[in-house]
Amino acid sequence: MTGTETPGRRRDAIQTRESILVAAVAEFTEHGYATAGVRQIAARAGVTAMMINRYFGSKEGLFEAAVERSFAPPTVVGEDDADLARSIAERLAARTAGGSDVLDPFLLMLRSASDPVAGPIIRRGIETHVGARLTDQLDGADRDARAELVLAMLAGTWLMRTVIGTEGLRDVREERLVAVLRPALAALVDEGPAGGS
Repeated sequence: MTGTETPGRRRDAIQTRESILVAAVAEFTEHGYATAGVRQIAARAGVTAMMINRYFGSKEGLFEAAVERSFAPPTVVGEDDADLARSIAERLAARTAGGSDVLDPFLLMLRSASDPVAGPIIRRGIETHVGARLTDQLDGADRDARAELVLAMLAGTWLMRTVIGTEGLRDVREERLVAVLRPALAALVDEGPAGGS
């Protein structure tokens, strides 16, 4: 804080930045990077577009902050899980059940991943957060590849169960989905014969 700033102004700045970021997460999740507009985000936050540039520098900078906000908290892959395959399966089943969060990080990724500007930002967000969290919990050979295969399984399940809504996955009970997913995930999470040779 500089000598000219008062505590009230500092609090207002923090609240303004937070309002913009909340609006950006919602807008990018609902519309994707290419379609979401700075003016729409500003209107949603109750600020001017100039304020967004002041706090985040650009739409790209704002998207980076939105990805960080969305991907940093553990959602499906936690930290230091005793039974990693089971906990991932349980969280995935719960997160993809009917009535799941409309501001899901998966939807943010899905709606922006193909954009040439947003794609690399999303990749860094995944690698920095959920990818690193998962890789750190794996032992044995090919940890990076195995972690990314787990993430691919999660993304595919998420897509088929919530976005496309195929009948087999959409209607399966959570406990049954966990029972089916756990051994499939365990094959990647636990060091297999190829890693132990």
